Amino acid sequence: MKSRARPDTSVFGEAWELLFAPPVAHRGLWSPDGAPENSLAAFQAACAAGYGIELDVHLTADGEAVVFHDYSLTRMTGAEGKIKDRSSAELQTLRLKGTDETIPTLAEVLVEVGHRALVQIELKTPFGEVGPLEKRVSEILLDHNGPTCVIGFNPYSHAWFADHHPQILRGLDSYGWNDDNARHLAPEQRKAFANLEQVEIARPDFLALDAKMLPSPRADVFRGQGMPIVAWTLRSQAEWDQVRDHCDNLIFEGFPA
Repeated sequence: MKSRARPDTSVFGEAWELLFAPPVAHRGLWSPDGAPENSLAAFQAACAAGYGIELDVHLTADGEAVVFHDYSLTRMTGAEGKIKDRSSAELQTLRLKGTDETIPTLAEVLVEVGHRALVQIELKTPFGEVGPLEKRVSEILLDHNGPTCVIGFNPYSHAWFADHHPQILRGLDSYGWNDDNARHLAPEQRKAFANLEQVEIARPDFLALDAKMLPSPRADVFRGQGMPIVAWTLRSQAEWDQVRDHCDNLIFEGFPA
């Protein structure tokens, strides 16, 4: 493994400080019987509780960045089809989990949050399609003066930001080898994720690792070189207690972190 120079963290401003605390609410502070995930209400609740925010973004058919996790609309809205095939105006007519909450744009969320929380923006960029989503997200971030960073699994997406906007804080996501969410990947891709082989391509400022990967000797080396590690997604205090000595912060849901 190559030795890594420590980054000049001063370029990241407040975002770097907030990377370490407070804990980060996964898709906002949502609950099955309350505010739905990735909704303005969930982000407002996270801000009110003093947490950071993690959210997901996709590109719509008309080139807007909207906040939504799944590629399909069905689970959260009951509608058929994929989010990439709808315009932002069409998506505004849908409701999240039967509530009055709609699918917000990234710009709307950042205006709502302002300086109240670090917003970790997971880019849902499919492999082989780097560029359009990154460009739109960067335009929005450069027009926003609150603390933000981008995260995601696609190392080429991070490389795009490293080349075009290195002042935007970047965190590379990685799955554990046996994580259920990684089972759709090819075996060699899963192995690359688990072994953090994509770090050299991505050139990230921090790592966002599946808690199942921790502790990890390889991750410990990166951390020792000055690359913080954020663990995801912790769903109980017991899970957090198991990994807290091997990372610098957590993304959580379902318990008061």
